[in-house]
Amino acid sequence: MILEQTTINDVILLSPRVYEDDRGYFMESYNQKKVEKLIKDTFVQDNESLSDKNVLRGLHLQLPPHAQAKLIRVIKGSILDVAVDLRKNSTTYGKHFKHILSGENKKQLYIPQGFAHGFLSLENGTILNYKCSDYYHAECEQSIAWNDPDLAIDWGIPKPILAVKDQQAENFVTFENPF
Repeated sequence: MILEQTTINDVILLSPRVYEDDRGYFMESYNQKKVEKLIKDTFVQDNESLSDKNVLRGLHLQLPPHAQAKLIRVIKGSILDVAVDLRKNSTTYGKHFKHILSGENKKQLYIPQGFAHGFLSLENGTILNYKCSDYYHAECEQSIAWNDPDLAIDWGIPKPILAVKDQQAENFVTFENPF
């Protein structure tokens, strides 16, 4: 597995070694021993979502004491994946990293605690799987507006399909940031 630092502190792109032949492929999608120098989290919950093209989910996060690190991967289809640094003491505070993850490229994105996460589905029937370092707690759920002008994320689409909570998410400047 190849681990690559990104332009945002502590956000890591993982590229597994894929062994293909005429039967299909095999890959090790996660191995704690191989990533433990850069990823210190223990993952306790796996989540999966199915989205059609132009569905945007995010920007979501869990507040302390149940903040979550995530390891994102796409099983089928493709997404534009986005991580926003909310850590006030970080040199990349308020900046974002985006990357296309797909079932074809098999790359994964590690996002530590203290980040908001969102993605835009680029294909119908996209299946996303992600590991979380803490369990989901509804009372700690928070959303920041996907189209916040201060974050200036270019999603490549003017009107995505959004959940009600994402339509009503607050702006970055009014978000009471505990990180």
